[in-house]
Amino acid sequence: MQINGKTKVYGIIGNPVEHTMSPLIHGIFAEASGIDMVYVPFHVAEGQLAAALRGAYGLNIQGMNVTVPYKNAVIPYLTKTDARAETLGAVNTLVRDSGTDREGFTGYNTDTIGLARAMNEEGISLRDEEVIILGAGGVGRAVTFMCAEHGARKVYLLNRSTAKADAVAMEVNRQPGRNGQDCVTAMALSDYKDLLTGAENRYVVIQCTSVGLAPNVDDVVIDDGDFYHYVKFGYDLIYTPWETKFMKYVTDNGGVAFNGLRMLLYQGAEAFELWNDCSVTKEIADKAYRRLCSQLGNR
Repeated sequence: MQINGKTKVYGIIGNPVEHTMSPLIHGIFAEASGIDMVYVPFHVAEGQLAAALRGAYGLNIQGMNVTVPYKNAVIPYLTKTDARAETLGAVNTLVRDSGTDREGFTGYNTDTIGLARAMNEEGISLRDEEVIILGAGGVGRAVTFMCAEHGARKVYLLNRSTAKADAVAMEVNRQPGRNGQDCVTAMALSDYKDLLTGAENRYVVIQCTSVGLAPNVDDVVIDDGDFYHYVKFGYDLIYTPWETKFMKYVTDNGGVAFNGLRMLLYQGAEAFELWNDCSVTKEIADKAYRRLCSQLGNR
């Protein structure tokens, strides 16, 4: 692709951003869709977020992704956020405002939409399932909302701090449309054995912590083979290493395990669609996925 005066500029802001695979993803989407754009990682130092957003708008940047540590911090500097981002209290996609009185960006959250789309691609439906979520931090909180939204029959939110898990459970259970029925139960992580009853291979388990992320590949949140007898699908949002210890436990005990690479792919696809008013087809997504696998050394 040759950059010219009509090339639209997009990017990602965070600290750090040197590791990001988003330029590869969006480059493939743009090439396949025939869209003249470039995607650039922008390292935003601590204390420079407001200046970065003003500069991005002034430089006519059309949209950006937002990664750690700014998904929450960016919100006060936006002209508005969509309903999902407002509920989750986190933004990962910015769309340049046009035709408004205010100059800036609108914030969206495509993370959980991307995860739902990835799980659907893998053949996992959450409707009427029993789900165990490991971790009640920002990611776990968002995934808990997603599971309730997609019709999970019961969600067990396990965390070392029960206070944090209790707060998330209360938020989700108070959402409109629950008709007084609590979907989410908060539990201490140490009480996981209370769930090991009834039929085996019954739970969908989503691992939402950074435990097991390279280089700490021998770490796992629940280091007990008995737990994994009860796991039907195990979804680890980590994708480096390709197979975490959590995933190996799942497969060794008869379950099916997935890493978080397709979530990364599809949250990017959702952002790309917002920016360009287009659709990322399965064919394009599969092409990008193969390139990502190759980049990570897993074909």
